[in-house]
Amino acid sequence: MTAVPLSDHQRALVERPVESKAFLEGPAGAGKTTAGVARLLHLLDAGVWARSILVIVPQRTLATPYHEALRGPALDARGQATISTVGGLAQRMVDLFWPLIAEEAGFGQPDQPPTFLTLETAQYYMARLVRPTLDQGTFETLVISRNRLYSQILDNLNKAAVVGFPYTEIGKRLKAAWGGEENQRRLYDEAQACASRFREYCLTHNLLDFSLQVEVFMAHLWTLPLCRDYLQKTYTHLVVDNVEEDTPVAHDLLREWLPHCRSALLIYDQGAGLRRFLGADPELAYTLSDLCDQKMAFTGSYVTSPNLEALGAQLARSLNRPAQTEPASGDVRAVLAYEHHRYHPQMLDWVAAEIGGLVHQQGVSPREIVVLAPFLSDSLRFSLTSRLKERDVPVRSHRPSRALREEPATQCLLTLAAIAHPGWELCPSRFDVAYALMQAIEGMDLVRAHLLANISYRTKDKQPVLGSFDQIVPDMKERMTYRLGERFQGLRAWINEYRAGPPAELDHFLSRLFGEVLSQAGYGFHGHYDRGAAAANLIESVQKFRWVTGGHAAQEDRSLGQEYVEMVQDGVVAAQYIHSWQLQPEDAVLLAPAHTFLMGNRPVDCQFWLDVGGAGWWERLYQPLTHPYVLNRHWPEAAVWGDEDEFEVRQDTMNRLIQGLIRRCRRRVYLGLSDWGESGYEQQGPLLQAIDRVLRRLPVEPESSDV
Repeated sequence: MTAVPLSDHQRALVERPVESKAFLEGPAGAGKTTAGVARLLHLLDAGVWARSILVIVPQRTLATPYHEALRGPALDARGQATISTVGGLAQRMVDLFWPLIAEEAGFGQPDQPPTFLTLETAQYYMARLVRPTLDQGTFETLVISRNRLYSQILDNLNKAAVVGFPYTEIGKRLKAAWGGEENQRRLYDEAQACASRFREYCLTHNLLDFSLQVEVFMAHLWTLPLCRDYLQKTYTHLVVDNVEEDTPVAHDLLREWLPHCRSALLIYDQGAGLRRFLGADPELAYTLSDLCDQKMAFTGSYVTSPNLEALGAQLARSLNRPAQTEPASGDVRAVLAYEHHRYHPQMLDWVAAEIGGLVHQQGVSPREIVVLAPFLSDSLRFSLTSRLKERDVPVRSHRPSRALREEPATQCLLTLAAIAHPGWELCPSRFDVAYALMQAIEGMDLVRAHLLANISYRTKDKQPVLGSFDQIVPDMKERMTYRLGERFQGLRAWINEYRAGPPAELDHFLSRLFGEVLSQAGYGFHGHYDRGAAAANLIESVQKFRWVTGGHAAQEDRSLGQEYVEMVQDGVVAAQYIHSWQLQPEDAVLLAPAHTFLMGNRPVDCQFWLDVGGAGWWERLYQPLTHPYVLNRHWPEAAVWGDEDEFEVRQDTMNRLIQGLIRRCRRRVYLGLSDWGESGYEQQGPLLQAIDRVLRRLPVEPESSDV
């Protein structure tokens, strides 16, 4: 039923007896997911009832190949297999069996339905509880943005849930592993107090964030015979992909489920474990192989050439890591391209020129090119996007963990929303208005936008007002152009007409603003896919926020729209919108953080690694209120985290990252090198040193030079 040709090894796995359990391992690019999809289709072809098949993935983006396969025209109408994460499965079961466990689980209103929180709404409630304590001196010694503070407290709760220890032990575990100044221990106590306060609030009001969903499922539902029998009898065939990226409680669940399955296929990616900072446990995942009838291994790669495999092996050697495969005898220099630059902008010019040459001279499809960095800042994205557009190269970017307020399209929409709702008494600055006008009106540059904002925008009695373009003196009208003035008047007229009527829900307002004005010809969202996608994400976010928090906002007699805008201004991070990963232009160069690209699990021809000398490839994110390696089953309870532990983790994490990148590259890796980084600091980071050691070991060529 699949059109993808299979190798003998893949076919042997796919055509195993229906009632069998196999554990498949191999490096990325070895054809494991292709075999998993083919196995799913083979089960359907063999007459297995679709509703009895459950496909489990650790992250929704990794389910794309399975979703695409089940949309095939050859499939009959016998129902659909279920594709889910363990977290998604937990939410379904809590919703289904809520009346049976609500009181036992400690919820304050067991006769009322549960409310499931998204990442954004969880941060909203966390902010409501923590913000007042900040004014009283909590976390006063901590220099960190508020949104990161909220997200790290939530992350602690999530770690407790997915690792499987009581959330009340978070502070205790963090303090036990801390060997530094005493002030940090107080921060851990304060983080514990905030986590406990949040959990008590959720229990009182029937709110379930991700951590509480998982805890209720594992502690109250999975132990309930009715629920366990329902799952085990409903889903008798399991396909679990990327099991190494899943969490300990997911592995606990599978350990108890597998003996009751008729068939199972567990797929393990060697050398991965890229989601360790989210609780992934590759070592525990591998022990599940003992519960399968047969262990199988795919070697080789359908993606990576012997030359790239040699590069991966050499880099692993430089980092004192074992190679994923037998060392290959390839030519490393044949797949490495680099040029030394002194300054960061020169490096970006070189990258853009190389990409332009690949696209226009060598015929490489733009979608087969990715530009990767440890972190993709606004300035880096803008600089590179501008250079590529000058060379007529289509480009897109993807940063799923980016805060909502950092998206220019989001800023534009919310600024216009504040102007359209004077009752909020939220008056944007003139700079925000100018920036919004530049985004909203096609052809409006920042200079004209500032002129127009300075002249037409004012505040009166704590209410924002846009003046008429007709009242501007003729000289200034000509400077800003009558064409742009006409478009401004159209936007202003629409806002004034809206202000004259009763206010709508914020998501309804944004839908109308986008559909009736901004998406029309002459306005800034017309023909701009990225802005349209940001608008769709924002509208979905507001809608979910209204569904979850509407009752609480009404109790406080406050506008829900005002609550949402203030939450975004507090820096809430965007939830994962699955269509942001899927509905992208097919033929465009991708700019993304390296981890984000890996979670898309898509091979490409050419990769550009930016700022190779930067420390971002090696350093962990600064997380003063949490610690993913201490809040872990493998960490000894009384052990203190030291410099050697930190060094080992950083080396291992960087190696896993670069090996994952190489395994998803077909032709060549381009290294972006500059003496001085984007922030003006000299770059001599560990990745650069590792590459330098690789090149020094290679036979010297007359025209070659070390990095």
